[in-house]
Amino acid sequence: MNLLEQINTSKNIKDLSRKELKLLAGQIRERIIDVVSKNGGHLASSLGAVELTLAIHYVFDLPKDTLIWDVGHQSYAHKLITGRNGSFDSLRQYKGISGFSKIKESPYDGFTVGHSSTSISAGLGVCYAKYLNKDNSDVISVIGDGSLTAGLAYEGLNQTGDSKQNLIVILNDNDMSISANVGALSSLLSRTFSAKYLQSMRNRFGMFLKSLPKIGDDIYNIAKRSEESFKTFITPGMLFEAFNFDYFGPIDGHNIDHLIDILKNIKNPKDPILLHVTTVKGKGYGPAEKNPIYFHGVGSFTVDTGKSNKKPNGIPTYTKVFGSQMIKLAKNNKKIVAVTAAMPEGTGLIEFSKMYPDRFFDVGIAEQHAVTFSAGLASKGLKPVIAIYSTFLQRAFDQILHDVCLDAHPVVFAIDRGGIVGEDGPTHHGLFDFA
Repeated sequence: MNLLEQINTSKNIKDLSRKELKLLAGQIRERIIDVVSKNGGHLASSLGAVELTLAIHYVFDLPKDTLIWDVGHQSYAHKLITGRNGSFDSLRQYKGISGFSKIKESPYDGFTVGHSSTSISAGLGVCYAKYLNKDNSDVISVIGDGSLTAGLAYEGLNQTGDSKQNLIVILNDNDMSISANVGALSSLLSRTFSAKYLQSMRNRFGMFLKSLPKIGDDIYNIAKRSEESFKTFITPGMLFEAFNFDYFGPIDGHNIDHLIDILKNIKNPKDPILLHVTTVKGKGYGPAEKNPIYFHGVGSFTVDTGKSNKKPNGIPTYTKVFGSQMIKLAKNNKKIVAVTAAMPEGTGLIEFSKMYPDRFFDVGIAEQHAVTFSAGLASKGLKPVIAIYSTFLQRAFDQILHDVCLDAHPVVFAIDRGGIVGEDGPTHHGLFDFA
């Protein structure tokens, strides 16, 4: 039975049993693989977020509750179960379905995305708007571990923790290494301690300790530190606790029963919550699990083998020429260094990084930092070459002017992917590099 063909709205998900949800997850993966193999797209990320997507739609009342995907790479399953299965073959095609979340495309898409690390800031804005409109529905921001390398994410975390708004942030972690036994224990503890009555009991007990004459605050601080020490031992969540988030996890992001249980527990929170789930990029498709970097953003391929359908024409790409030339130049000039923002493969610098590891800097998804960092390198006589896609370099416009140009630091910008792009749409156009 093809369950996917029966799903037209998020509400249809709630009518399924948990056993049926697991069957549906497999059908969604088959559909995604089939379409992306023809159209290209962000395969590995979307395959890794299928169970998480189903659990969110099963527990929350979308689109009344607002769901915001960071970047949108992992949103294909979300599109399939929100009325877009019939048009999914047009993914990333002219006048077709966008490869990212898009407000104008569906009421289920809580925010238009494409560049990373915007989900927490946008989610907090939605939270405040709902608060002022006397709307007590939930806001859920799903962000990947890669997007947490950008400063914007921490700016959002900082204000959210200070505001005490009830934003739910789900960290979809498909890269960090957590041992199986620690993950299993923390999963059990998180599902247990996230229960409403225990959260309420903890808050009441804290108020009781504070009320004790003279010694109340001291005892409360000791108890708080003891709890934090225990959490530090069991989980990697103290970073988020420092931002005043209640942290739960890590949870196996492919165990739909555990996901549903904990999402039910943290629904309608009183304070900011961060739920940490661990997933496998490319889950359910062998070639993508083995090579998630290649299948992150892939062109058309043969499903059985995972091999690209693109036939080489013998003409080297700009990226390949740039990468090989960088290696030649660096051999004769030891002051040349290379900088990229989480795109060593895409910018052609992967071989450079292997040959000159001490002269290669991948700063993460942090374009502003990358530019100012390069200016610092240049200020002391080095020759930094910074390789960033045109559309992402827009995020560092002030740093280019203020930190590089004003003092005429000799920073070389190797700007890739300039111009209007087709498949990825307007969020990825590179139109301002020459200006």
